[in-house]
Amino acid sequence: MNAQTQRRQIAGPAGEIECAIDEPAVDAGPLRGVVVICHPNPTQGGTMDNKVVQTIARAFVHLGYRAVRFNFRGIGKSAGAWDEGRGEVDDALAVIAALRDPAQPLALAGFSFGGFVASQAALQLEQPAERLLLVGPAASRFGVATVPADTVVIHGEQDDVVPLSAVFNWARPQALPVIVVPGVGHFFHGQLPLLKNLVTRGWHAVGEART
Repeated sequence: MNAQTQRRQIAGPAGEIECAIDEPAVDAGPLRGVVVICHPNPTQGGTMDNKVVQTIARAFVHLGYRAVRFNFRGIGKSAGAWDEGRGEVDDALAVIAALRDPAQPLALAGFSFGGFVASQAALQLEQPAERLLLVGPAASRFGVATVPADTVVIHGEQDDVVPLSAVFNWARPQALPVIVVPGVGHFFHGQLPLLKNLVTRGWHAVGEART
């Protein structure tokens, strides 16, 4: 993401997993937490360097979090091969286990297929995540799990990959609010600064509502 991005390989269930870690500025005050961000579908070109994933990372760094991105099995320098979502959830859990700080809150985030992975990984954590952020969750294509009521969900009105109606159908039984961005497609082309702003504002707003 920038010259200060730290690249690491960690052990995973299918071999090594490639990770990228970004830290807040040293003068930004105490670390707020650690966020693990899951990328879109690797069978359709998704990687941890996807622009939406990088935008989410920038937003969390701005919020004071250490941002951890990683490549699912078979992508970049990560070993293994596509496992239809099952092994990819295991990859996320391995990254969380290796890089979460027990002394800090853990946030989970995901874009598209990564939203499915983040939602499923959250169910398997012994120590629950502080909160989830899902951007364009692939509710029409994968079994996105029921999520906590304070989850932040952002979706484009004109998403042609995951229809907004599918996200509403997933969110409705949970009475879960969805932030809808008018006129925006799945990849937020031309609107990444707006997405960053919505992530930071949404995270602050939900945090204030909990206090």
